[in-house]
Amino acid sequence: MYNFSSILTSWKDSDFDDKLARLRREHSMTEYLLHNQDIAGRVRDVVMDVGRRGDKAVCEYTERFDNIRFEPSELRVSEEAMHVSHEHLPESLLHSMRRSIENVRDYQSRIFVGSCSQEGTVKYTPLKRAGLCIPGASAPLPSTVIMTAVPAIAAGVEQIAVISPPRFEGSIHPVILGLCWELGISEVYRIGGAQAVAALAWGTETIPKVDKIAGPGNDYVQLAKKEVFGLVDMDSFAGPSDVLIMADENANPSWIAADMLSQAEHNPGAGIVVTYSESLAREVVSEVEAQCSRLSRSSETAECLEKYSAVVVVEDEKAVIDFANNFAAEHLEVQFGRRSREIAEKIQNAGAIFVGPYSPVAAGDYFAGPSHTLPTRQSSKYFSPLSSNDFVKSSSIIDFSEKMLSEGADDIIRLAEIEGLDAHAKSVKIRLGKAD
Repeated sequence: MYNFSSILTSWKDSDFDDKLARLRREHSMTEYLLHNQDIAGRVRDVVMDVGRRGDKAVCEYTERFDNIRFEPSELRVSEEAMHVSHEHLPESLLHSMRRSIENVRDYQSRIFVGSCSQEGTVKYTPLKRAGLCIPGASAPLPSTVIMTAVPAIAAGVEQIAVISPPRFEGSIHPVILGLCWELGISEVYRIGGAQAVAALAWGTETIPKVDKIAGPGNDYVQLAKKEVFGLVDMDSFAGPSDVLIMADENANPSWIAADMLSQAEHNPGAGIVVTYSESLAREVVSEVEAQCSRLSRSSETAECLEKYSAVVVVEDEKAVIDFANNFAAEHLEVQFGRRSREIAEKIQNAGAIFVGPYSPVAAGDYFAGPSHTLPTRQSSKYFSPLSSNDFVKSSSIIDFSEKMLSEGADDIIRLAEIEGLDAHAKSVKIRLGKAD
């Protein structure tokens, strides 16, 4: 059994603020940014090279980083392969996918601002093309497809391009391909990393340019998204996952420990508990020790717990709330029994708020409806979760009559002239017969 006594700490410790700041800094930067400080320069070089050489550069970097050699004509997965993958999906899995898709589609449609246009004042238009980053691994990540693609579909995006590295037998996992087919997405490229992001941003001979890039990925993918921002839009600079669990003395320590571990197994991923109950805190640590030893990835999860996680005891309920608002978690669980909703109303900074003991993060990751693509690195202080509203843009509408222009003319002219913009002023004067 592991010993995690070191993760138990107190707000009253003299060095607590320093420890918390160091924890957040190390978790947010991750190993790449801590130990490979030239990564940003390497990513910039890849992005610029793809901009200059297009498909040829994409294929060369794919061979270098993924050990797969493709010709440009082979980068896109054929529709036939996607259809075959869909036909081989287990019926039970397809059923679960469809239920998740329906929940996400319903939620994203209900919050969509594009259906709230006010005639004559603002016009909302869906983006035409969106590019989605889907991480590649030996295990498929269908939830990431659902949580990025369905919001775009709900917004009315016409064309969706999916990129994913060829890490499953030299291609993309068939579950991902089958799910894309289910969603009506036929444009899928077996490329990943900075070169794939650059291809979507610049456009190449075979990969059309998109308007926005969204979705998770490692630091190379995230830094590439930052590098191309301005050529295209991006969702956010995503970092490692975290959960902050607020709990009182009535919370179930076994359930809390399970939720901590569900984030720590991401490695890097942070599981933080804050409570005013010292007895609960000690029970949680004991449960974490017992449960971690039974996980399939126990050693990696244990390492992550020791580096990035903590069980924090504070003075009172107000201190719990203050801690949460300062922490600005990606996932925030409120486990205060019947008072959970009341406490949740006092939270200002969180990507997603999970209210009560029966709302684990996993419910949001796979099924509830809101996208699980959430603001990380404490950015929930100023960023929101990915949603259908991220795939629409607004245009202001100015529709003046002659009378309206005449009533505002003197003010418009005066402001233009004080800025030294004579032609601006004259564009109003000429319409009203006031030109020199």
